[in-house]
Amino acid sequence: MRGAGGLGPGRRARARSARAHALAVLRVRSTVLALALLPAAAAVILWAGRTTGQFGPGWETARWSVSGFAVAVLACAAVAGLAIARGRPAVSPTVPVEEHAAPGLHALVRDLADRLEVPAPSAIALTPDCDSWLEDRTHARAGGARGAAPVLVIGSPFLWWMRVPELRALLAPVVAGTGPSAHPDIAAARRVVRGLDAAVANAERPAAPWSSGPAADGPGAPAVRAPGVRARVVRGCAASLRRAVHRAVGPVARLMLRAAGPHAAAMEQGVAAAAADRAQAVDQGLRVAAQEQVGLAYAGWDRLLTRVALPAWRLGLWPTRLDAGVVSALTELSRRDRLAAGFTSRLGERPACDLLKEPGSTDGAVSLLAARLFLGARPPVPAAHGAAPEWTPVDWAAYPEEVVDRIWRTEAARLFAALDALGPPEPVGASRSAGSAAAPASAVPVGRSLKESAFAPPPAAPGSPSPHGGGPSGGASGGASAGEAGPEWAGPTLARVLDRFTAAGGTDALAARISAEVAREESASAPGGLGASPGAEPPPGTGGAHLAPLAPMGLPLQPPRSGKELLADHVTAAVCCAAVDTAGAVPGLDWLDGPALYVDGERAGELPALVLALVEDGEAVGLRDWLAAAGVRPEKPVRLV
Repeated sequence: MRGAGGLGPGRRARARSARAHALAVLRVRSTVLALALLPAAAAVILWAGRTTGQFGPGWETARWSVSGFAVAVLACAAVAGLAIARGRPAVSPTVPVEEHAAPGLHALVRDLADRLEVPAPSAIALTPDCDSWLEDRTHARAGGARGAAPVLVIGSPFLWWMRVPELRALLAPVVAGTGPSAHPDIAAARRVVRGLDAAVANAERPAAPWSSGPAADGPGAPAVRAPGVRARVVRGCAASLRRAVHRAVGPVARLMLRAAGPHAAAMEQGVAAAAADRAQAVDQGLRVAAQEQVGLAYAGWDRLLTRVALPAWRLGLWPTRLDAGVVSALTELSRRDRLAAGFTSRLGERPACDLLKEPGSTDGAVSLLAARLFLGARPPVPAAHGAAPEWTPVDWAAYPEEVVDRIWRTEAARLFAALDALGPPEPVGASRSAGSAAAPASAVPVGRSLKESAFAPPPAAPGSPSPHGGGPSGGASGGASAGEAGPEWAGPTLARVLDRFTAAGGTDALAARISAEVAREESASAPGGLGASPGAEPPPGTGGAHLAPLAPMGLPLQPPRSGKELLADHVTAAVCCAAVDTAGAVPGLDWLDGPALYVDGERAGELPALVLALVEDGEAVGLRDWLAAAGVRPEKPVRLV
């Protein structure tokens, strides 16, 4: 019987196709090298003709000109080749898994490689993503040893959600890809493509400013002598020279990459097809079930990151058990969805994370890496006393108090600050002209742009001197002061919120002000976009505009919320704060939907719909009935901090 590594007709054809495209990639390199050698070949012919007498003294000028041109071309080719060969392609951020920390996982991978008759991966690493692949890191190792097997990168959610047989079936086609990596032609073609890609990236990288070294000695300054002017100039000149070389090599590398790209893509497709065909004989019955688990894990991981982890990350907190959380999220999804009910029976089998010696420590390292991949190395909060802030871990048990309650209090404070800025609502019976004449200076008309509303000056407090030097300013509609508007309008109370939404005049100005404030805070906290470290400058050519966040790790981000949606979220936060303060409700965590309010042990699932009816239609009866049933007193002040 033929083993798992035997070559069938289809696999042999795919292997030949992959090798043919690898040779095509190498021919691109050979063509460029031949073009670089043409002037030298012409110079050799001219000098040889002088020796044989076929090119007499009349060729002397051409001989020296061609020789000089050949030397210049060879020098440029040598510099370009050195820059391409020494290029360091980007390496995916991962958490390494040493054999002593996961002997079972390494044994599983080695056994899988033996069954497939391919070389075992040189190392194993985890990534906070629902994907697995092989990554060649020979350029990152000491000496850059060629021929070494690539690193196996495994998506961490797979380890926690999948069972051991399912993980083995999932990794079979990935591990089978180490076979083509040992083929000399394919390995050489991959090195060429990686070098060209790194050269293009180096050419496009913005230039770094010359460093002036440590600051002068002072309180708290490190006891390090600043480099001298000469050292700084030498370093700056070397950096400028390297930058010039990369800029010059970039167009050549880009042209070669454009010529070799289609062949490289076809080569990788052939390699993947051959690897998948080779893995057919390993755990074939489990492969379909494993692929089903991949889709389910991706759905749960996406919701956990964007709805549960992202709110914590924006506060500078990182949940320490994301992979354990995805198990809870998928278990909850299985409980809610009848189509996934059969998946819960799998939980009695051995999970793949048992192959790790310390799953908790590994989960913590992957969770911190996920936070840094999303929002940079440090949280976007101001540093205290000049020290750079660090990420703060938060356990799932402390998530409701540390994350949910803080988010609600922050949004409620923003809502009441906007109400203070806009002043009391217009009376229901007031005419449009009277309301317009007495509207506060900071009230934003419906047609006013978001940018204008974002930077509108706050109104003067009732009874305070006018900024133009006049007497006390009127803060209430129709010239009434805040005290004349009634005690229910003073302070952060739900009654004040309900009055605003049930009064005439609408809530467009309130939605615009809150949207502008949220946009301003997000822009200040992440000026370079998602994934950039706090304090980073915006990319060149973008001015001071805040770029939309990119999708990290291939995960889709939630679409931007409209002004009414933001307003509904802030009103919901105020209601939740009031329920916690006056009705004994508690903040909680829903594994699929994120922050949730629990009243008498039950999740208040109907609250968002009632708030949305209030915001969009001014319908407050349903929300008032819910508040009365839950025991929430709208007239009581809401604690904001």
